[in-house]
Amino acid sequence: MKTLVLDKTQINVAAELLKNGGVVGIPTETVYGLAADALNGEAVAKIFKAKGRPMDNPLIVHIADFGDIDRFGLVETIPESARLLAKHFWPGPLTMIMKRTDVIPNEVSAGLDTVAIRFPSHPVAQEIIRAANTPLAAPSANLSGSPSPTTARHVLNDMDGKIDAVLDGGASEVGVESTVITLAAGVPRVLRPGGVTVEELRGVLGEVEVDDAVLHQLKEGVAAASPGMKYKHYAPKANVILLKGADDEYIEYVNARAGDDVCALCCDEDLLSLKVKTVSLGRRGDYLTHARHLFDCLRGIDENKTVLTVYSRLPSTEGVGLAVYNRLIRAAGFEVIDLEKV
Repeated sequence: MKTLVLDKTQINVAAELLKNGGVVGIPTETVYGLAADALNGEAVAKIFKAKGRPMDNPLIVHIADFGDIDRFGLVETIPESARLLAKHFWPGPLTMIMKRTDVIPNEVSAGLDTVAIRFPSHPVAQEIIRAANTPLAAPSANLSGSPSPTTARHVLNDMDGKIDAVLDGGASEVGVESTVITLAAGVPRVLRPGGVTVEELRGVLGEVEVDDAVLHQLKEGVAAASPGMKYKHYAPKANVILLKGADDEYIEYVNARAGDDVCALCCDEDLLSLKVKTVSLGRRGDYLTHARHLFDCLRGIDENKTVLTVYSRLPSTEGVGLAVYNRLIRAAGFEVIDLEKV
C-alpha cells in the first residue's frame, strides 16, 4: 500500500478515502488520529491491524457538531451532565463516555455497552468529518504502545505503507490525548487525564472522581473502559525510569549513572547541572508546555540510537500535570524510584 501525503487543500481526497472504508491519519488539537468510518466495522478493524492494537482496547468516536450524536443515533440518551460539559469544553480535548446504541460496531466499543465521543476543535479535523459525512473512530496514529504522534512526520514514521493517507495539518497544540470522563453510571469519573483538568470538570459538575487506573496499573481481569488504561503506552524504545525526589537528589542520582547510553528527560533549570544527554520538556512546573513537548521529546530520544535508559522526573498530579504523570508512568511501565529510599 502506498500512503499518500495530503495537505489542507485535499480534505475531499481524505474524505473519499474514508467513505470508501479507508484509514487516514488526521490532525487534531491533541495528537494525530488514525481515522476510519466509525459506523463501518470492517473499516475500523483496519485501524487495529495498522497499529497492532489489541481488539479489547476501545476507540473514540469523533464528531463535528454536538447534534451529530442525535443525527447518527450514537447513544441511548444524552445525560444532562454531557450537555453541561459540551457547553463548556466542546469543541476541545474532552471525551465523554455514554451508553451506546447498536449503531456503534463492536470493533469501536471493544464489546462494551458504552461509546466514547469527542468533538475536536482542530478546524481541519472538523472539515474532514463533515466532508466524510460520518463520525470517525480515531485512536492516536502510532504503532500501539509507542509515543503518540503530534506531527504528520511522526505518523509517517510509524504508518507509512500501512494506511491509505495522512493529511498534514501542522503540529498538534495540546500534545497529549483528550481527557476521558465516563457519564455512563453513577458519579462522573475521569478515566484518562488530558488538556481539560479534573479541577475544571469539578468546576462544572461538582463531584467528579478520578479512576484508580489513572495513577496505577489496571487490575488484572478488569476491562478497559477507555483508551490508555490497560496496556503499557507512550513508551520509546529506551527504558524510561521515573525518579521521585528533590531537585538536587534527581541531579545527583542521574549524574552518578552518567554514560553514553543514559539520557535525562528534565526541565530547563536542570540543564547546566546534568552530566548526561538531556532533553528538556520546558521550565519547571509549566505542565502545559510539558504536555505539548512530551511525545516529541520521547520520539526524539529514540532517534539517538545509543540511548538505552531515560531518567525522568516524576511530575505533579495537579492540573495538566496529571496528564503528563499519567503518560510518563505508563511509558515507564510503572517503574518509579523513590530517591529518599535509595
